[in-house]
Amino acid sequence: MSIQIIQIHKTYDHVKALNDINLNIEGGKTTVLIGPSGCGKSTLIRIIIGLIKKDSGEIIIDNLEISLSNIFEVRRNIGYVIQDGGLFPHLTAIKNVSLLAEYIGWEKEKINNRVKELSELTKFPLDGLTRFPAELSGGQKQRVSLMRALMLDPKILLLDEPLGALDPLIRYELQEDLKKIFQKLKKTVILVTHDLSEAGFFGDKIVLMTDGKIIQIGTVQDLIKKPANEFVTKFITAQRAFEIS
Repeated sequence: MSIQIIQIHKTYDHVKALNDINLNIEGGKTTVLIGPSGCGKSTLIRIIIGLIKKDSGEIIIDNLEISLSNIFEVRRNIGYVIQDGGLFPHLTAIKNVSLLAEYIGWEKEKINNRVKELSELTKFPLDGLTRFPAELSGGQKQRVSLMRALMLDPKILLLDEPLGALDPLIRYELQEDLKKIFQKLKKTVILVTHDLSEAGFFGDKIVLMTDGKIIQIGTVQDLIKKPANEFVTKFITAQRAFEIS
């Protein structure tokens, strides 16, 4: 599924969170939104999924303009993963994963088969499905959150800094597994991060933002070798751990 973002504006208390955002998201590819905290990355994906109301502009998914009348149907084709997983603490892992499928009336056998399939895909142990979120590690919580996002087999996957709260070793392992999942499923993925190396690892296209605006679109090498302005150069330089050779 392709996504067209056309002249999106959003203001909070007279502060421009998003200012004239225009972006084409190619279907089946991974687009990474990157930039400093507060630049509008998370606001943009929340507008796409309909969690935040835009002030003006259009979101078009496969030639369908998203509106209040169709957003709930559209959401069934969008999986959403946030930084801390967003799991319901009073539900077991399997209940978190299957909640929406149960709500829309999937049969128990279909749910169980899909959960087993996703457990294998995400490398989450079947014996961990009966545990509550408090009994899971940070990495396990994110795997469960990913399973939940993929449960209905959506065509679009939105991930808002899904690995930001994890320690480096767990983060590295999940990066590797996530990339394999993206490549295997070939879904339209939008991933938010503030880390340039992570953006370069995942992204077919990188969108650099600041102050609610898109500053540059391209690959990591485009940003490094052909910076659009001084901000891009400063942002790259600040990413000290990133190998620019």
